[in-house]
Amino acid sequence: MTAADDLPQLRPPGEVMRLERMGASFPTRLSFMRQLVRRMTRERWRFERMRLDLDHDGVGRSIHAVHGPRRTYSLVGFSGVIDPQERTDRVIANVWDTTFSLFDGVPDATDIERLEANTPRQEAGRFRASELVLARANRSGRIFDHVVESLAGGRQPCRDLVSDVGYLMRTTAVYGSGKFGCADRGRIAGREELQAPFQAELLAVYLIRWMSVDLVNHIARQRSGHQAVELSEDLARTLGIGNATGLGMAPFLVKHPLLINSWVMARERALLRVREVERAAPDAIAEFRDLLDDARRHVAAWTVDDPVQSARISRLGQDLAYLASWCGDGLDGERPWDALWRLASRRFSLEGQEMVVALLLEHQGALIDGLCESMSSGGLPAVRPAMRVGDLIDRIDDSYGWALAIDHAAPESRQRFWYYSQEKLEPRVGDRYAEPGADMEMAVAIGRDVAMLKARLLDHDLRECVADFLIKAPEWRSTVRRVQHLAQSPYAEIRDNLLAADRRPLDILRFKLAFFGANGFDPKSDLWTRVTLYQGAPLPADIADGKEPQWLFPLP
Repeated sequence: MTAADDLPQLRPPGEVMRLERMGASFPTRLSFMRQLVRRMTRERWRFERMRLDLDHDGVGRSIHAVHGPRRTYSLVGFSGVIDPQERTDRVIANVWDTTFSLFDGVPDATDIERLEANTPRQEAGRFRASELVLARANRSGRIFDHVVESLAGGRQPCRDLVSDVGYLMRTTAVYGSGKFGCADRGRIAGREELQAPFQAELLAVYLIRWMSVDLVNHIARQRSGHQAVELSEDLARTLGIGNATGLGMAPFLVKHPLLINSWVMARERALLRVREVERAAPDAIAEFRDLLDDARRHVAAWTVDDPVQSARISRLGQDLAYLASWCGDGLDGERPWDALWRLASRRFSLEGQEMVVALLLEHQGALIDGLCESMSSGGLPAVRPAMRVGDLIDRIDDSYGWALAIDHAAPESRQRFWYYSQEKLEPRVGDRYAEPGADMEMAVAIGRDVAMLKARLLDHDLRECVADFLIKAPEWRSTVRRVQHLAQSPYAEIRDNLLAADRRPLDILRFKLAFFGANGFDPKSDLWTRVTLYQGAPLPADIADGKEPQWLFPLP
């Protein structure tokens, strides 16, 4: 090994962008929820409960507003009570306990009347550019009533139960970026507080969390008056908002390669910066050990029914125990964080390695937080028509070797197909050899398509320009455009075959949810998972006071 080889380097995309590793991702301080909460705390956003017009059962209207330095955003909620049998995580539901619109500014009486007529209808409603986000949520069947009954009885709910579930309400959809008539992304992208990805959607979820605590406190007061107590701040911090996520999220990663590259590049550059630190002061080492202790307690409390994930959690606990022992002397030398990373890459499971990434980034916030500004991106530019066919082939060879190495003709390599279900209103995965619908296949097989494109290009004159090729074969336009513009974006592509029989779509979901900042991954199959958003996050009063405790690893 040369001296240059021994220096820290960016992790190669062939390692980072494989599904198995993507499915071991953890949230980091670069995650989008974390960015939003840091901004709100730094700028001391002010929260205002503007309206809580709810009856004995919590049915009615609510408005929860947040005032930033330049603008106000208002969560307008409409609450009801539905039959427990009607509560479902499915996007095709027709009724929900509560529906929400995130309003740009403060709604007047006319706005509220209009929203009340449309928000509970969700996709069937009519919305304007004054609405930034549309969402809905259901009460937790496991703890909502328990919390209300406890508070009405003058006592706090069972801490173990509250910690185990982690939320009072669970969202089943949070729509933004122009859906159903709401404001297009371009309308708000220039606002400093919303420039990072998904900030409007995640602000809505944070306000839903606040509203859910208000809801249980209100119902408890209605039931027993002065005898009732409010949910303690300590318990309220342990509660987030639940979320059920299925395949609807997965095609996003394929459709937005430049954006995904910006997310991963920021994280990988952050990891490299930390690994390049020459020495660690004693107080920095002590802080890291404290953070590691929090991570170990968090992992010890993380239980799921899925046997595969359960085994991974068990191994992760072993990895962290070994790391705690190694940290006794291992951080005293040169480039201590690089030494720690090299240890993890040699000895730890993928979950253990990605947890170490989260630990290192959390510990070195001052060094890496500026990279958050690089995590947005536009779409792919237009096709370059003057490029020669030979040059396009060279780009395929240089950037898509992973795709060319796959035997796309093997039956097991093309067993799955992705399609959009008109009945379920979301993407689905079918078996090509056992189910109909392959003729309606979604374009997610990038590796196969690029390999087929190269084979087609080899039948043409290498001096021919791309424009002439596409005139004769216009069906290849999107693939050509992708190859032309992603050569300098190493983390843009999932370097796996999404059609292979042994690939788990769940890995894509976890990867994206980790960048959002979700934790508590609880797989229910290879196709969908439950997670928790904002668990352990500071409350509105904490943010207004400029306080943000450690909440990457929420503790029971």
